[in-house]
Order: sequence, then C-alpha cells, then structure tokens
Amino acid sequence: MLNLQTNISKPPRILIYGPQGIGKSTFISKSMNPVLIQTEDGLGNLDIPAYPLSRSYQDVMTAITELATVDHPYNTVAVDSADWLEPLIWKQVALEAGKKSIEDIGYGKGYVLALDLWREYIGALNYLRDEKNMTVIQTAHANIKKFDNPETESYDRYEIKLHKSASALLLEHSDIVMFANFYVGITKESSGFKDRKRAVGSGERILYTEERPAAIAKNRYDLPPEIPFDKDGNYWGVIASHVPFYNQATANTEKDA
Repeated sequence: MLNLQTNISKPPRILIYGPQGIGKSTFISKSMNPVLIQTEDGLGNLDIPAYPLSRSYQDVMTAITELATVDHPYNTVAVDSADWLEPLIWKQVALEAGKKSIEDIGYGKGYVLALDLWREYIGALNYLRDEKNMTVIQTAHANIKKFDNPETESYDRYEIKLHKSASALLLEHSDIVMFANFYVGITKESSGFKDRKRAVGSGERILYTEERPAAIAKNRYDLPPEIPFDKDGNYWGVIASHVPFYNQATANTEKDA
C-alpha cells in the first residue's frame, strides 16, 4: 500500500508583515490557541502564552524543540518577529565562525552561512506543523524598496524587512503571505488652475493576500485578494473557510460530538 497524504491534512504556514503598529501581534492573539516565541518585546497588553524574550538563536530553537517534544495544549506556534530573529541568526553565524560580526567572515559569505540556520529553523517549524498539527505564524516588519520590473519602469514597493535571500526562503516556505496596511484613498482637489491629489484614510486596515505592484503577497488557498483587518478578528473566519485543514478539523469535531 502506498503511504500517501495530501496537504489537506496539514495546517497552514502564515507570514504576515506590515508597518509598525498595524496589529500583527493582535493577529496572533486571535488565532487558534497560540503560544508565542518572542524575538522582540512587542506584546503590550495582549494576553498570549509566551516564552521569555529570546536573546539568541539557540533560545528560539530551544523553545521550538520543547514544543516538539513535550505534550502541550497549543494549536498555533507564532514567532514575533522574523526580522528580529535575523540578527540573532547573524550573531550565531559569527560565533560559530569565531568572528565578531557576520561582516567579518568575508564579502557575502556570512549571509550564505546564515541560510543554513534559516533552513534549520524552517525545518523545525515544519516538524511542528507536520507532526504536531500546529499552525505556524511568523510576523515581520515591512520595508520600502525599489523594484526593478523588467516589463516597466522601476517603482517602490513594500517588501519583508529581511536580507533578500532570507526573505526569498521564507516566502517560498509560507502557504500564506499577507501584507497588512491601512487603506489609503486618493482624492482630487481643484484650486484655481491647479489640481492636487491628496491621500485620505479612515483608519481602516486591510490584509492583502495577492501580489500587487505595491506589495508582495501570496496564498495557496484562493483567499479573497483583500480581507478587512478588523479589531474583532473576523478575518480568521474568512481565512479558515478557505483552508481545508480548518474545515476538516471542524467536520471531525462535529462528527465526534
């Protein structure tokens, strides 16, 4: 008999990024029974079970190993944030190479070595997903960078605030990459002989799930291109309705009842 399985039986790996204060930690708090691995001190007043602030790459890996080997009630593991994890990885690379910093290893070589630790970290998260049925959430801050599009002129867009190689690795690893931002509209004002364009917004926040010229995003579940990022966490219902794992889990619960 062939020992096969489908991705339907696996929870999603989610990466959410955006500007400071947009609500990435709140997104974690609204997920299913989360436990947090902190690389930055940004929880505020949110009540989420969390490991002590990680001050090294080994602290992060120790937390993941504990979740992999000890029985616990958590359904979601969250790392907040990936871009604060990155300097911990760089510090570990320099330590293993006997250097003071990653730059001392040689031009570009340190960042290549860093990818080995990123892959080790991703492999550990995959174990929690595959063997412990845990949803994986990673947060990151956004950076504005110039994008050289071969089909058009260059333009600025939001990207994940990581070294480009690490960013590509996390993008490939994730099933859902969402860009969170405030909605901005443009209005035109006439003043004499001149027309002025002015940005306006009401504080409404949006989760973008498909790539646009302004930002990187993707999903493997046919999510709506834009989801309201409301304070009550209703977006989780929208996400769950499109992710087979959550639908399967609900069906199994109802069957057992």
